[in-house]
Amino acid sequence: MTNMPRRLSFVGYLAVAFVALSAITYFIHYLIFRDVHHIFIYLLGDLAFLPLQVLLVVVIIERLLARRETQAKLQKLNMVVGAFFSELGNHLLRDLLKHFDNRSEISKHLNITGSWTKRDFQKAVAFAAHLRVEVDCRNVDLGALKTFLAQKREFLLTLLENPSLLEHDRFTDLLWAVTHVDEELEARPSLTGLPDKDLEHIAGDIQRLYDHLASEWLDYVQHLKSKYPYLFSLVLRTHPFQEHQSPIIT
Repeated sequence: MTNMPRRLSFVGYLAVAFVALSAITYFIHYLIFRDVHHIFIYLLGDLAFLPLQVLLVVVIIERLLARRETQAKLQKLNMVVGAFFSELGNHLLRDLLKHFDNRSEISKHLNITGSWTKRDFQKAVAFAAHLRVEVDCRNVDLGALKTFLAQKREFLLTLLENPSLLEHDRFTDLLWAVTHVDEELEARPSLTGLPDKDLEHIAGDIQRLYDHLASEWLDYVQHLKSKYPYLFSLVLRTHPFQEHQSPIIT
């Protein structure tokens, strides 16, 4: 049984068509001018310029377009991150912090101000990357946390379905950390009288959540400082790591 020839793809047909068109054009040129020497001069000149053309079009221009496309995607992603913090991230930053035994140390390193430079943000990001919260879940209102996360469950699922998040692994990890705490609390019919080992497990989940939360918050705030100073101004007045928080400008 003979093998059927593979069908050419659209690109293959297009390539054949362009090569044929070029050959026909050169043939018409020969029929009119009867000058093979002239044809080969221009043919060699075009071939000599081809590598430079490939460099300009494929390497440089394509990379510029890809960079613009990436920046556009990051811009849309930052809008998603902003929605997350407005909806529940800022609440978790503020509500959980007050239950940490080392909240003063955390606030000292994450208390952003209007005078912060890129170097200051880098130091804060390095601190957040190795953040270790000291929390005793007996002092945390787990019932209130469970209720709050249950109210935001649909919003979290909507974010996880966003295909643009596939390019932002760290933010996706944050969403999974929040979702996991929600599932752990929801799985327990009662949050009173839990054994110490179970409370330690929940404390570890909260620590993981806050590690991701603080790191992503710093990245987001740094983005606001460079792109949206009016939004950054509101963050400066309301973030939980300062001694006095108020949206009122005095």
